[in-house]
Amino acid sequence: MDMFCCWRESPGVIHGRLCCCNMEYWTHLWVGYRMVLLAHLHLQLMIKGYDVFLGNLRGLVSREHMDKNLSSSKYWKYSVNEHGTKDMPAIIEEIHKIKTSELGSSQNLIGEEMEDQNDDIKNSEIQTSEEDVTKNQPYKLCAVCHSLGGAVMLMYVVTSRIAQKPHRLSRLVLLSPAGFHEDSNVVFSLVEKIILFVGPVLAPLVPGLYIPTRFFRMLLNKLARDFHNYPALGGLVQTLMGYVVGGDSSNWVGVLGLPHYNMDDMPGVSFHVVLHLAQIKRAKRFQMYDYGSTAANMEAYGTPKPLDLGAHYSLIDIPMDLVAGQRDRVISPTMVKKHYKLMRKAGVEVSYNEFEYAHLDFTFSHREELLSYVMSRLALAADAGKGRIKQTTVRLRKPKRVQSEIEKDRAMEYRGADEEIPGEPNGHRK
Repeated sequence: MDMFCCWRESPGVIHGRLCCCNMEYWTHLWVGYRMVLLAHLHLQLMIKGYDVFLGNLRGLVSREHMDKNLSSSKYWKYSVNEHGTKDMPAIIEEIHKIKTSELGSSQNLIGEEMEDQNDDIKNSEIQTSEEDVTKNQPYKLCAVCHSLGGAVMLMYVVTSRIAQKPHRLSRLVLLSPAGFHEDSNVVFSLVEKIILFVGPVLAPLVPGLYIPTRFFRMLLNKLARDFHNYPALGGLVQTLMGYVVGGDSSNWVGVLGLPHYNMDDMPGVSFHVVLHLAQIKRAKRFQMYDYGSTAANMEAYGTPKPLDLGAHYSLIDIPMDLVAGQRDRVISPTMVKKHYKLMRKAGVEVSYNEFEYAHLDFTFSHREELLSYVMSRLALAADAGKGRIKQTTVRLRKPKRVQSEIEKDRAMEYRGADEEIPGEPNGHRK
């Protein structure tokens, strides 16, 4: 797990990427499954005047860990649960320490006053509600997340609220968030069945999925360079990769050419994360990890079955902005809409938007319209009044057909209800 901070100093203003703010003080956090893919947007937000905290989930071949003697099975023994309940709280709390220290220094607070302020913050966390803590903290914190990072952040917010702990966030912008996956292509469905069938046996034997040695990582790196040097070969691989993921037109070959795919350090993924996603796909609900037995689940959750996160969306107390890709075949727009419908039904302040993007276009392609959209959503956190979202807000980029489908879904969802469903027939298009 990594976190980096990029900031620009200017009089009276602290800029950032995860959004924190006290009067004029801001910071913003971007959480994605692979941080390097998001670097362009990070830099652009920094240029626009935000401090940028880059958060990356655990899972590197180099096995960087405080315990150098940690076994491979223990290193890779984590699921999405650990991302949402361990990694994310650690990142947020580190940002909290940095920002409270920074803001205290910028306001010329001496050491004793800083200690008193920290004591007051601790006391307020104990004596007041989480909402009061968020309002009283000396910054506002917004997160922009992509794919698995979106599911992790949703898990973090819901579990923090259940535990009555402050999540310290003011707004979430989720780009093609994971969490629901039943609407997927044949390849993913086949992988799901294989993983669920062999998972209990394979998990202890293959704890992590990664390229194991420097030699094989060198070969992959050489292949990636060949894909770029020989356009015909690269085009063939790109086409094959697109078919494997159901026709998604993301630049898969370009991703392999990024610097973090090298001999010494290369991304990997825990087998338990893959198994967790397969469980979610089979269950057709956004749930926590199923430990495989009633006793284990009772010990972890207090219930025979894993915690259904979607059923607890009513606990979300901050505005949410959901974005789907119309050409995304990894996480289809229908799955992002499922998050949206559950949030609306739970009374969450939520908006929905679509771009004509494939899955990796949100992070790998340099699109000015996406940057403008993200900036407009983050700006709303500065003013709580302006940041209020109507429950029926649906924002689409182009096709009228998609909007009509959402309106039909709304009508079916509220069929038989006594009150009329408000709508925005003209939408908010850009």
